[in-house]
Amino acid sequence: MKIAKGAIARAVDEPKQGIRFYLFHGPDQAQSRALGSRLVQALGADRFIIISNAIRSDPATLADEAAALNLFGGKRVIWIEPAGDDIAEGLGALLQAPAPESPVVAIAGPLRKTSALLKLAESSPLAAAFAAYLPEGQDAERMIIDVARRFGLKVGQAVASRLAEACGNDQAIAMQELDKFALYIGATPQSPKELDHDAVDAVGAEMAGGDFLRLADLALGGRMDELLEELSRLPASGGEAIPAVRSLQRRLLMLAPIRARVEKGESPSAVMASIGRTMFWKDKAPVEAMLGRWTAADVAKAVERCANLERSLIFSDAPQVPALGEELIAVARAARRR
Repeated sequence: MKIAKGAIARAVDEPKQGIRFYLFHGPDQAQSRALGSRLVQALGADRFIIISNAIRSDPATLADEAAALNLFGGKRVIWIEPAGDDIAEGLGALLQAPAPESPVVAIAGPLRKTSALLKLAESSPLAAAFAAYLPEGQDAERMIIDVARRFGLKVGQAVASRLAEACGNDQAIAMQELDKFALYIGATPQSPKELDHDAVDAVGAEMAGGDFLRLADLALGGRMDELLEELSRLPASGGEAIPAVRSLQRRLLMLAPIRARVEKGESPSAVMASIGRTMFWKDKAPVEAMLGRWTAADVAKAVERCANLERSLIFSDAPQVPALGEELIAVARAARRR
């Protein structure tokens, strides 16, 4: 079945019995991952990761693992990331099998309407599917307020707007920041406290989302010298790598539909004028400059590369900053050739 945006919070925080497969898909993979994590927490379970290649090679693997008991006791959730149509046959076997011990969570990127995996998940009463899109405007503010509530934080609209912008509307980054704020002011779900601008000033992230977007803008604009200078300032710890990649994804996803309209015959100035009221004013100049450098096809390739890089950063112990730097430099070189 398909989950509506207004019902997703309850679906993951109060999961229904009988749902054996959850598909979180769409361009905002950070939100998909955060929703999956909320579901795991609500179930009081541990993640058991299976790679999609194993399911593609043996579709029965998914049903077998979901039916298996946890040797160490306790509940578990089968976690698949990245997921795609290569696990569709395995999902079919899972839906036809007896009730499993463990539910399955699959994290996918954008899926076509013709996707076999998506069709199976949306058509079965034993499965749930939700498409995650990057929130904007009031939706982003509501996301901050909703996430903050789970940490025992009361957040007003002005603070929510500030945090949404600083985190690039990224739910995963917002959760990390809000967790810090809750610890700082001593807030808990049992003892909620107001989060004000003073607390945000005191313990806010050293590198705000706007700075991460600057890295993305420098790369997509082909401004190599400035990009190299910014990369040299990143801490060696690598904690900024994933937020930086997600900011690059955010900019690409903003650019993609605009570039598609240009390729259909609209002038860049006309397109920018038509969306001027809905776009944050700081985004207008860099996005307009990128329109002449990137085709829709190249944007799509860059989005795919970003998703692959994000997954490799999450699941690899290798240093993150060099991998981030290599990708951003490659993007800048591609931009300079146009």
